[in-house]
Amino acid sequence: MSAEICQLRPDHQILRVIKGGWQLAGGHGSVDRTQAIADMSTFFDAGIRTFDCADIYTGVEEMIGDFIETLRSDRGSESADKVTVHTKLVPNRDSLSSFGSKDIERIIDRSLKRLRLDQLHLVQFYWWDLSIGRPYETLECLKKLCEKGKIRHLGVNNWDVKQTAPFVEKEFDIVSTQVQYSLLDRRPSKGLARWCAENDINLLCYGSLAGGFLTEYWLEKPDPGFMFENRSLIKYRLIIDEFGGWDLFQTLLKTVKVIADKHVVSMTAVAVRYVLDQPQVAAVIIGARYAHHLSQTLSIFELSLDPDDYAVLEAVLDQSHGPSGYVYELESDSTGRHGRIMKYNLNAL
Repeated sequence: MSAEICQLRPDHQILRVIKGGWQLAGGHGSVDRTQAIADMSTFFDAGIRTFDCADIYTGVEEMIGDFIETLRSDRGSESADKVTVHTKLVPNRDSLSSFGSKDIERIIDRSLKRLRLDQLHLVQFYWWDLSIGRPYETLECLKKLCEKGKIRHLGVNNWDVKQTAPFVEKEFDIVSTQVQYSLLDRRPSKGLARWCAENDINLLCYGSLAGGFLTEYWLEKPDPGFMFENRSLIKYRLIIDEFGGWDLFQTLLKTVKVIADKHVVSMTAVAVRYVLDQPQVAAVIIGARYAHHLSQTLSIFELSLDPDDYAVLEAVLDQSHGPSGYVYELESDSTGRHGRIMKYNLNAL
């Protein structure tokens, strides 16, 4: 494997593929906890040593913490110190008006305890509605926790330029922004990526496989509608509608398949490589419960798309009419069909 490394900051280096944790949380089907933790070692040994999670991903910080502690016990602190964790701080929407500094430090201390760490490598901040409560003061509290050594770096989530710029103007060092970015959803390319380049902010991208829709499994399959138990599949099935519907989606899949066969790689590799090649993208977060498809993931680093590949992809993408608006605009409407599937109050203290 020819590893691709990104330096987010001088003291924060990551591989350009991150192991995501959302699929291990509640609401995504049953999880074999023992197997999931054991497979984290498989990812680690393959060089994928950055793990993404959140304070609101039920049980995931604890699972990563158990993995780190096992690694520390079995291989020593030097090995455990090679793990990098990106977590999040997401206050409950119903608590925004009263959320304060004591709540913040309690959540950070809880994440440190869950993850078995002395310092959180990256805390990614999200505030449901910036017009409610004290979001700027909240990030200022996180900055002070950086100064105390509890946090190394700060990032944000699911914001476009309008939401992020005021924090940059207040001289917060925002290392990264985590946003949805895929062949189906190119909203970050409409201005956010360029602005981030001007302000030394890296894009960490999730949804690049659209919850598994951008894989061989869905090629030439009939439209399943929306009857899924998995919230992730409902979320991305809605994105397919915004993209242009099931027929155009199938055309995209067939195009990706042709490119994959040409390069003798998986469709996964093509879909992820497309995102990694976009301006200002530092890494892609792949939500894998287990290591079953690790070889497909690693093949991403062996793939280079050529101009002909981009030409046929763009010919399909040019037929798409969405998703429209800025990053996370559709999802921010709690009354719309994207917002109605969200869970807004998962951060129980």
